[in-house]
Amino acid sequence: MGYSLDSSPNTTIVYSTAVLAAVTATAGAHTLHVKAWGYQGAGCDTDVAIIVTTATANPSGPSGITINSPANGATVSSPFDLAAAASTCSSQPVSAIGYWLDNNSATITNSTSVNAQITAAAGAHTVYLLAWGDQGASCETNLAVTVTSSAAPAGPVVPPNAIEVSSLQALSDWTAVNDTDGTGTSSGTMSMVTSPSLSGHAREFATNFSNSGDERYFVPFGDDTVSTNFLYDGWVYLASPSSDIVNLEMDMSQVMANGQTVIFGFQCDGYSGTWDYTANEGTPENPSDRWLHSNAACKVSNWTANTWHHVQISYSRDNVGNVTYQAVWLDGVEQQLNVTVPSAFALGWAPTLLTNIEVDGLGSSGSSTVYLDNLTVYRWVE
Repeated sequence: MGYSLDSSPNTTIVYSTAVLAAVTATAGAHTLHVKAWGYQGAGCDTDVAIIVTTATANPSGPSGITINSPANGATVSSPFDLAAAASTCSSQPVSAIGYWLDNNSATITNSTSVNAQITAAAGAHTVYLLAWGDQGASCETNLAVTVTSSAAPAGPVVPPNAIEVSSLQALSDWTAVNDTDGTGTSSGTMSMVTSPSLSGHAREFATNFSNSGDERYFVPFGDDTVSTNFLYDGWVYLASPSSDIVNLEMDMSQVMANGQTVIFGFQCDGYSGTWDYTANEGTPENPSDRWLHSNAACKVSNWTANTWHHVQISYSRDNVGNVTYQAVWLDGVEQQLNVTVPSAFALGWAPTLLTNIEVDGLGSSGSSTVYLDNLTVYRWVE
């Protein structure tokens, strides 16, 4: 998608199915052009007439914003965590909050809180936060930080030629199914929520289960048969209590040019306390799908509830469906995997890229609520 203002020749493009942006304009009448492009080249454009009544680059007012991290004047390394919240602004309930660094673009969420990582060069910087009340009030505060180092942020490196598909949690055609490969039964419902959320558009997965039942939620997001390298990058929030969750599975599937489907299966295994990956120990035509334990530690019960956790998984495949799981990052902490397994299946699927998140229950019965936000999949050919 993309957007431009009035007759400006510059279109801001976002590789996503949704736009959430702050647009600066002078007071007066304007036309906002909102655009979208289909996978096969179709183009759509709609115009929105707006009237800007005031144009203040830095609105002032009583703050009402509480910054939990970092402290004003703190010395930090890059990237650093920004955590802030605002419940009211000028006695109005807060409907949105935004932040930006120095003169950079603002990031706005339809929420009452911010939980983000900010990358900055070494030196002095100012972080600005702005909250809006539901009747138009605005409140701003800022803090000074000094970055002592600006090494590459913890996490994987994405090449500039990578295709990025972001905000996958906001796609409309997610589906919930009981995973019948499990021992029990389950049911699940989904909804879009603004809180808890990082982007203002988080997806809620509410699961009920019996006999350790597993509920899988999935969505298709493309049909690329060529890309061979992938990075799964998303934020997960486990609502308290989270003791009924034993495994959290985050997978991707791709139909290759030869028509076979390669499955990138990956989960945090609460039984073994490891990150697991799938392998086809049979043949594509007569598959034997197995979970294998890695040497990387992971246990869902160790994840802090009511907190956003950043999960990044890098993997690649060859032309016949051998998958190499390279590394996993949880909240910026990397664990190397470096394992290669066959994972091609003759499923007869049409070309597709598909991702899913599965919530596995623990015990005779129970329920859980999981949130997913800022889900992005990068893909490229080396």
